[in-house]
Order: sequence, then structure tokens, then C-alpha cells
Amino acid sequence: MNTLTVVLVHGAFAESASWNGVIADLAATQITAIATPNQLRSVTTDAQNVRAAVDAIDGHVLLVGHSYGGPVITAAAAGSRKVAGLVYVAAFAPEPGETALGLTALFPGSTLGDTVRPIPLGDGTNDLFVDRALFPDQFAGDVALTDARIAGATQRPIRDFALNEGLPGDVAAWKSLPSWFVFGSADKNIPVEAHRYMAERAGSRKTVEVDGASHSVMVSTPTAVADLIREAFDALS
Repeated sequence: MNTLTVVLVHGAFAESASWNGVIADLAATQITAIATPNQLRSVTTDAQNVRAAVDAIDGHVLLVGHSYGGPVITAAAAGSRKVAGLVYVAAFAPEPGETALGLTALFPGSTLGDTVRPIPLGDGTNDLFVDRALFPDQFAGDVALTDARIAGATQRPIRDFALNEGLPGDVAAWKSLPSWFVFGSADKNIPVEAHRYMAERAGSRKTVEVDGASHSVMVSTPTAVADLIREAFDALS
């Protein structure tokens, strides 16, 4: 395969800087990785934006998504000749029609709903953010408290429509592309059983469960995440 670039897509209640540690770790082994913006408005439009970023890159791409970034990379990869593989980092890997909220509810354990606060947008939808006082424990329990508070203060809200929008298309991209999964055993946003279920369903090439890691696994344990991305990168190169 010719040049391969890692493209990282953040999820809800996060932003591109959440990938800083992973990018630095990959750079140490000369792997080019970039974080592309995710507008968090709808799966369809967010995927279109990511697809445009992918199409602008020379060579092939390994798409990596965190949380809600999972549906976005799944939709963005559909039918693309440039996407070589998918890595799901504490992320949703939906079938067509499945929603992020629906997958969260498949198994008990998520406490996210109790911490989310709405901002009405005036069109019948809301922006949602995690209560900043509760963010460290809910989202980043294994991240240094100072850093977790900063992450809570800089989080990007997601439109509720996006979390309720089913994956567009007829076939999920992970059915035809190789995939890898990594998540923490202490994820309070997405139940661990849901992660295991989605990884097994997708035929994950390798699944890494980081003991004690939170939903912010890429922040708290960037090397574990980078190692799996590196393994996927090597398999595709």
C-alpha cells in the first residue's frame, strides 16, 4: 500500500486536543497522524466533513474515531477507496439505522444521562454538554483532576439530533474493512458490555480492554491507544 495517514476524529463532549498524547506517541515512530474537526451536528453532515478531509489526503487513510466519532468514521468510510481500516476508541460501531443512544441502552451501566445538560437551539433541538462540575468523574475519572477540569471547560457540545440519528446507508463499513477496538473497563459513558458486543459483532482484528481506564482512554493511556493504532497501521502498510 502507498502512503498511509492516520486520521483521528473526536467524539461528543471532547475536541481535537484530546488526541494530543496519541499523536505525539505515533510521531515518535514516524507515523503521520492528524486530528480533523468534528462539528457534532449530525452523523450525516459530520461524516461528509470527515470524508472531505479524507479525500484531500494523498494516499490511503486509517480512520480512528472516539465515542460518537465511531458512527462518523463508519459513515465516512462507506464506499471510500481511500479508507483502509477503522479503529474504534471507546467508540460506537453501529449497524445502519442504529443510534448512539440506542447502542448505549443495549446494556445497563451508563450514567451519562444524569450528567448531561441541554442548551435549546430554538429549532426544537438542543445542544448537550456534560455538567462541568461532574465532567471529571463521569468522563475522565483516571485523568489528572486539573486536566480533566480543563477538558470539561473546553468540551464541545453535541446536538441531540446527532445522538438520535441512525447510521445512514445500507451496509456498515466495518463489514468490509478491517477494524480494531480499544476501550477502558471503567467507561461510565458506554457500558463495557456494549463495547465488547460491538467489537465481536464487527469481527475486530484485535480488541484491547484497558483495565481501569475511563471513557477518555486516549487521554489517560495514550500509549495503549497508540500501540493498537500502530498495530493496525503496520497490518495495512
